Amino acid sequence: MTAVPAFSNGFSWFAIMRIGIVQACLGSFVMLTSTVLNRLMVVEYSMAAAIPAALVAWHYAVQLSRPLFGHGADSGRKRMPWIIGGMAVLAGGSLLATHATLMFQSDWIAGAILAVLAYTLIGAGVGASGTSALALLASSVAPRRRAAAAAVTWIMMIAGIVISAITVGELIKPFTPERLILVASGLAIVGFVITMIATFRLETGHHVFAETAKDEPAPEFREAIVEILSEPAARRFTIFIFVSMIAFSMQDLILEPFAGLVFGMAPGESTQLGGQHQGGILVGMIVAGIGGSAFEGRLPSDLRIWIVTGCLASAAGLAGLAVAAVTGPGWPLAINVFVLGLGNGVFAVAAIGAMMGLAGAGERTREGVRMGVWGASQAIAFGLGGLLGALGVDLARQVQAQDGNAFQIIFAIEAALFVIAAALAIRATGPAIGKRASPAQKLAEHDESNREAEAFA
Repeated sequence: MTAVPAFSNGFSWFAIMRIGIVQACLGSFVMLTSTVLNRLMVVEYSMAAAIPAALVAWHYAVQLSRPLFGHGADSGRKRMPWIIGGMAVLAGGSLLATHATLMFQSDWIAGAILAVLAYTLIGAGVGASGTSALALLASSVAPRRRAAAAAVTWIMMIAGIVISAITVGELIKPFTPERLILVASGLAIVGFVITMIATFRLETGHHVFAETAKDEPAPEFREAIVEILSEPAARRFTIFIFVSMIAFSMQDLILEPFAGLVFGMAPGESTQLGGQHQGGILVGMIVAGIGGSAFEGRLPSDLRIWIVTGCLASAAGLAGLAVAAVTGPGWPLAINVFVLGLGNGVFAVAAIGAMMGLAGAGERTREGVRMGVWGASQAIAFGLGGLLGALGVDLARQVQAQDGNAFQIIFAIEAALFVIAAALAIRATGPAIGKRASPAQKLAEHDESNREAEAFA
């Protein structure tokens, strides 16, 4: 294995922000389908809420293709065509989804067929562009900047969602189908053009960080997957991502109904509560980004510490909600939700930083396919977590006499999952994330892998 010439700092902060702009555009396209079109289907067109939920779940299912997209980018030695191509597919998919939503009124069957096609394109576009963007960061950002780079890109993605939601919301007033098509078309064009500008001449050979770069040809896809799953660290990290992201996403669809049913909050008040949760996430991301990178040597920079801290803080926030579910009005719900968001933000940024470090640790596999495997695990967990949370509350409300008792059960399960995720993180990550293993360490890992395989058998 031959490394390319080292570039002392990898990507500059400006280059990292350019990737963040791509993530912001990605978030804006997804926002259109998850908020505006979702509301149209349920409220204006009186469709069952399960229909847009199923379409969103399908777009997550399509993202099981992330490892294939990552491997394709690895084999081509260039990630930019996958980023740009994926964003083009995503922009087109969001526009088709808008047309499909409006078609439901006149031709339900044609609208449904077009919607499935559109959400397939959305899932494929997110998988291709998102995986390749994170892989480019993993191979181009110096280790000491990874936590901050993860924070920057996630914060910019959330900012893209917020800004586009506010802008689109204003532009479609007063609402007409023609106005919505015009605004969606403008969003697709502007987002894609911004992506092209942000990525112009971004990927150049001297930016590739020496620790993760590989010169030899990428292995075949099957061989790459076998190598990843045979590594104890990669296998444990995949399980950690799956468990933690289920815990992370289970409350997505039940927090606002909880506030309304148990605390009697009006829709506007529950929406503000959701905003406080997002505010906590942003603060947590900033804290983890600064603590994990900028103050190396003065604050604990081992990402494992930040992951475990974020998981346990999230568990504490959910345990508080479990108590709130039976306490009701009088509980400091806003502070509780902010603490939950704070823990979520710390955990998310640290986990992505660790992911970028481990992405370069393969013997032959490159960053793309490894980020794809973890991205697929995350996508499955997100779709499954939201569904399990909503179904769990529905079932518990049928069994329990009080709504509060039903929510208490689900929040307690989420808290337990975050504690399990913290325990998994201790084994799945380590102080030397992303560093090459010594021959002795490789032999020990091989022996341990054999023992785990024998135990499993």
